[in-house]
Amino acid sequence: MEPTHSPTNRGTAVTMPDVPSTVSGKRQRSDAGAASSEDLPDRKRACWGILTSQGSWADRSPLHEAASQGRLLALRTLLAQGYHANIITIDYVTPLHEACLSGHVSCIRALIRVGANVNAATIDGVTPLFNCSSSGSEASMEVLLQNGAHTHTTHTHLPSALHEACKRGHSVCVQLLLAYGADPDYSVSHLGSPLYLSCLHGHTSCTRLLLHTGARVNDGPAGGSPLLAAARHDSSEQVALLLEYGADVNLRDKDNHRAVELAPPGGKTEELLLAYDFSPRSLRQMCRLMIRDLIGRSRMKFLPQLPLPPLITQYLQYT
Repeated sequence: MEPTHSPTNRGTAVTMPDVPSTVSGKRQRSDAGAASSEDLPDRKRACWGILTSQGSWADRSPLHEAASQGRLLALRTLLAQGYHANIITIDYVTPLHEACLSGHVSCIRALIRVGANVNAATIDGVTPLFNCSSSGSEASMEVLLQNGAHTHTTHTHLPSALHEACKRGHSVCVQLLLAYGADPDYSVSHLGSPLYLSCLHGHTSCTRLLLHTGARVNDGPAGGSPLLAAARHDSSEQVALLLEYGADVNLRDKDNHRAVELAPPGGKTEELLLAYDFSPRSLRQMCRLMIRDLIGRSRMKFLPQLPLPPLITQYLQYT
């Protein structure tokens, strides 16, 4: 059997050995054998797109199939017969990508145990960790992070795993990524920050985690901010959170609208923003924001070590 290779010459794929048909058969390159997008499970199809495409189904190996379907025994058999853990499709999709997208922890462990690259990237820049964020499998994500998966991306135009977790509202994944050092302020020009995406998609639990960590409250793409996004979608709970953490109500979108002008008339969101216009922050709140800003996000974890009364420490920590 010929080795799978990439026409872009980004690396050399591993040759696939012949495997008895009793274990698994290679997907045929025909219209009848290729799965169309309509035939794929809803979860997997929803994860696909310009940045999450899992490549051509026609050149997937039996190892890819076993990893995707969580068939641990078949996966171990294929590895024992000579299939390499880092075998790739034409789009540089590895079996580990497939296992992470489907959340099969046992297959992920088995692949890593035999040398699977936890930071392998497809031609679209998608990593196994990104796929864990898409699927929302915190157990899979923790295995990757414990085995050296990078929380950052080396491509400045691509969203990080944290962006993806915030977009989909997977708050446990967000918490894990932050605990392992993911940058809550990493911004992509056309998408903005993770906080902006969280507000754009209405995920209050993710917004709260990011703000508590010290994410910059006003970061967004050109002509946007988290508060503007939350107001536009009438998310009063997120608007209240953002205001408490110092969101600027005077920022305007590309059409020169403030948040109060974007909120649906007569709703709770508009009420909050109008009340803020007439009752600006208290001196106590302004002091809290200033102190947190001076301490900085990277040193926020040292707040409890300051010689301050517990009540003040809790106030500074929003606890």
